[in-house]
Amino acid sequence: MHHLINPHLQSIQISGIRKFFNMVSGKEGVVSLTIGQPDFPTPQHIKQAGIEAINDNQTSYTHNAGMLPLRKAISKFAEQEYGLSYQPDTEIITTVGASQAIDLTFRTILTPGDEVILPAPVYPGYEPCIRLAGGIPVHADTTHTDFKLTVDTLKKHITDQTKCVVLPYPSNPTGATLTKEEIEALATFLKERDLFVLSDEIYSQLTYDEPHTSIATQEGMREKTIVINGVSKSHSMTGWRIGYTLAPVWLSKEMLKVHQYNVSCPTSISQHAALAAIEGGKADTEAMRAEYKERLDYVYQRLTNMGVPCTKPGGAFYVFPYFPGLEKSSFDFGVDLVEEAKLALVPGDAFSSHGQGYMRISYAYNIDTLKEGLDRLEAYLTKSTLI
Repeated sequence: MHHLINPHLQSIQISGIRKFFNMVSGKEGVVSLTIGQPDFPTPQHIKQAGIEAINDNQTSYTHNAGMLPLRKAISKFAEQEYGLSYQPDTEIITTVGASQAIDLTFRTILTPGDEVILPAPVYPGYEPCIRLAGGIPVHADTTHTDFKLTVDTLKKHITDQTKCVVLPYPSNPTGATLTKEEIEALATFLKERDLFVLSDEIYSQLTYDEPHTSIATQEGMREKTIVINGVSKSHSMTGWRIGYTLAPVWLSKEMLKVHQYNVSCPTSISQHAALAAIEGGKADTEAMRAEYKERLDYVYQRLTNMGVPCTKPGGAFYVFPYFPGLEKSSFDFGVDLVEEAKLALVPGDAFSSHGQGYMRISYAYNIDTLKEGLDRLEAYLTKSTLI
């Protein structure tokens, strides 16, 4: 009966991140710096909002796009933080995490044969959604431009079949961010072209060098851009599963059809918690960001002292060091690190072939864990010839 399965699934594998994490989990004595899971608990006032929603029997369906008070709060937040203006009743859809937002976007805009440009190395969650919608992922190598998508790189990959360009900044796995000037250059190039931009801004509250700029604020870009964001990373709410999309009314109307038949609506309890996060959780995010910045500075300095090449990230909570002496795949190197150093990092080739030679380190861990992990990496490198 296997031949009856959707053929698009034949080329899709379990995420390399999860594959590696599952392989090393449970191994005794291993320090793991793998998963992008904030180590902070969800703030108490947000949890309390969820508890009160349960006690108040707020357990029924909401509007398909999410309850209106939450969409109003999202609208106000987007305006205040990023200068994005979207109507809460017609241009915002609350989703089951940013992952579902990505899926419903591609289901809405793609037809078989459409190409989607992904700046690689890139989060592995985009490609399967593209393929399931009949699209073709096109990986654009950004390893020579500090992991930033540039106009010159786009020119090499854009074709008559290009339907969408993904801007995943701040980036998972590299932590790269785009400056206002870099966003303006991309917008100037893209605004006259008949294509969409998916701007995944889930890490936009976690930037360290300068404030995040959304391409949807640029002239001519709002009508062709789908902005994706959520509370998972900014408020340590990964398990609550609340994201959202911002898109013009004509496009949101079509996206809502996919969303409605896919999930009906996000969990009502989580929506009440997300409302508390967005309306009253700014200080929580600022405190977490300050802690992440300290961790970033520590990890980057340690890698620099080891002689490991690494572009300093501007956001998110990942670093993506390069190991030029590898004579094996990044995945095999990761296995060797687990076996020899009792250290788990995510292999760079989990983020496309352009991640070969790199490893992703998550600093969503406390300083003591980071220190122990980096001590083990340094001891391993001292005995090897990689650096």
